[in-house]
Amino acid sequence: MRIAFIGGGVMAQAIIAGVKDADLDASIIVGEPFAMRRESLKNDLGVDVTDNNKEAVTGADIIVLAVKPQQLDAVAAELKGVLNSDQTVLSIMAGVKMHSIGLKLGHTKLIRVMPNTPAQIRKGISAWHASDSVDQATIDFVGSMLKAIGDELKFSDEKNIDIATALSGSGPGYVFVMIEALADAGVELGLPVHVARHLASQTVMGSAALQRESGKHPAELRNMVTSPGGTTAAGLAELENGAFRATIAKAVRSAFERGEELAGGK
Repeated sequence: MRIAFIGGGVMAQAIIAGVKDADLDASIIVGEPFAMRRESLKNDLGVDVTDNNKEAVTGADIIVLAVKPQQLDAVAAELKGVLNSDQTVLSIMAGVKMHSIGLKLGHTKLIRVMPNTPAQIRKGISAWHASDSVDQATIDFVGSMLKAIGDELKFSDEKNIDIATALSGSGPGYVFVMIEALADAGVELGLPVHVARHLASQTVMGSAALQRESGKHPAELRNMVTSPGGTTAAGLAELENGAFRATIAKAVRSAFERGEELAGGK
């Protein structure tokens, strides 16, 4: 596969590094306007680079739109009429629906992916959806590409990508706040900063791994660590008093609603 990335930012670099490490059969070129970033991409990741997006997409099988949503109009103006019907356009732009991308590019072979930031260390989760016109070989390759940066879930309904954007796309932000809060509490009680942060981050990572690997419902695992009248019960009571569970749900809903606003150009 010949893959052209339009934009060489953090997520593009994570995907490229994953493809390279997985030794997938792919050649990569990146269209990137900043000279210093082009040099870094070329030297650090061993990919071809150009400052000309039309040059980048020429001969590409998959074109990855790795730009900010507000840059789509400018990129579409460059590429509309340049793409051919055999090429697949893959977008990782948050909140931008395939219908909008298709209209702006005049193209129908589309894939929409919502990765998240742990992809940088191959621990990400990518939610994705493909239009009916995308061929099976491309779908299979994209699945392998996303597995190279973590886990992947392919949905038949694009709306699920919007929900995943609010949950797993924005989710690392929620988890980082929890780690920060746990660590701050430990410091307040007397632990050194580096010790509290280590305890907090390892606790979150280990708890998530236990839930995944055990296959148990989170409520069952919570009950296993909660003794009647014990320390965990006291802490959980405070979380309930503070509407922790409801606040998380509200955060996901707010993120979803903001994504819908952004999709509408607000």
